[in-house]
Amino acid sequence: KSANPQWREQFDFHYFSDRKDMLDIEVWRKDNKKHEELLGTCHVDITALPTKQTNCLELPLEKHPGSLLMLIAVAPCTGVSISDLCVCPLGDPSERQQISQRYCIKNSFQNIKDIGFLQVKVLKAVDLMAADFSGKSDPFCVLELGNDMLQTHTVYKNLNPEWNKVFTFPIKDIHDVLEVTVFDEDGDKPPDFLGKVAIPLLSV
Repeated sequence: KSANPQWREQFDFHYFSDRKDMLDIEVWRKDNKKHEELLGTCHVDITALPTKQTNCLELPLEKHPGSLLMLIAVAPCTGVSISDLCVCPLGDPSERQQISQRYCIKNSFQNIKDIGFLQVKVLKAVDLMAADFSGKSDPFCVLELGNDMLQTHTVYKNLNPEWNKVFTFPIKDIHDVLEVTVFDEDGDKPPDFLGKVAIPLLSV
């Protein structure tokens, strides 16, 4: 019940500099569980923003009254990567040794914010639900840790997809939960949910 809401939420998105990305933002109003109304949209050209600084933007909503105040920082991304299984970042013994030294007890207070990182190998899924009339699905896998999100490619017409990808996340809170969700790609429509698993970092 506010015309001037304050959310104060921070989200981290990862993008590669060779892409020309637009950040699309939608503001919605919810009356109850069933009724939602779009209050406006706005767009930010990420490539046009100065890097390594926080940009304060007041964005008018298109075709609707009101504006959105945002702080957007474009900065080099550390600790996040997607790679194939054959070039796993932790596969090199010398790199493993460097990491062990970086996080040993005597170095633990050099950078308080550098808690560590999580590496996840997404190999395959087995016996997924068929989402298409053909008896198949077009599955892809989404990994979320805090407000970080990475995803695999889509394997088309397959109930037993193999992705064989390695994902690396920086850890910001040791109490976070890794959520792994499998979706069925459905063209221009929202993807269909095929299953999910949640893994608390403290259980790893």
